[in-house]
Order: sequence, then C-alpha cells, then structure tokens
Amino acid sequence: MRIVLRSDVDKVGKRGDIVEVADGYARNYLLPKGHAIMATRGVTAQANAMRRSRDLKDARDREAAELVARTLVPMVIRIPARAGSGDQAKLFGSITASDIVDAVAEQARVTLDRRRLHLDEPIKSLGTHEVPVKLHNEVEFRVTVEVFRG
Repeated sequence: MRIVLRSDVDKVGKRGDIVEVADGYARNYLLPKGHAIMATRGVTAQANAMRRSRDLKDARDREAAELVARTLVPMVIRIPARAGSGDQAKLFGSITASDIVDAVAEQARVTLDRRRLHLDEPIKSLGTHEVPVKLHNEVEFRVTVEVFRG
C-alpha cells in the first residue's frame, strides 16, 4: 500500500515521504495513529510541501548545531569533584551527563540536552576526558571535560 508519512516513523521513513508498506501495517497501525495518509494524487502535492518544510527545518537545526559545536569544541569544561587523597585519582561518586550539561550551561552559556551526550559510563576519575556529543545527524563533536579536585 502506498502511503504518505505525516510524521517520522523509525525504519519506515521521514515526514512527507511516499513509501510502500504492508497493507496490514498501514491499516492497523499507521493510518489509525495518524502517522500516515493514503497516497492519492492530491496528497502527493501535500507530501512535497511537507518534504520542503522538513528540509528547511533540518537545515536550520544543522546550522544551530554547528554554531554550538564551534562554541564548545575549543573550550575546556572544568568540573570540581571530591576525590581521594594522595596519588589516588578516584572520585567519591561520579560525574554524569547531567553534571556535564549543567557545567556547560554555566560556563559556556549553551543549553544541551543530556541525551545528546554519549557517555558510555559516568566519569569516575580526575583528569581530562573527551565526551562525544551528537546534536544532529551530520554534527557530531567532542567536548573536553576536565575533572579537578575541588
């Protein structure tokens, strides 16, 4: 069945795409939930308009993400933490993505979503760490975080 997607659907397509899907998937899920409409001649023009607006929004989002990346890449975000004494560099606790987002907001005046930081596990030691950030499909960069005894 040919349908026009009204919203982004994982593994199917993005808003405004005209796609071919199984009849049951369209009838039982996509159409009742409002994620799609049947592809007719009149609807195809509407799909083109949806694609154009999606492309404009995507370009604006990419530009904003690039601006944030240009701001954050040269910076070193410093976060104080309590740590063991002596040569031991283990923290009493850990630095999470939320802590990093708060420090970025305070030091760089940039608001990030903590889910955009790809921190495999919390930081548990003093020193300099690279944290990958993905703000857009085409904009991925690393933020340098320095954890110091404080």
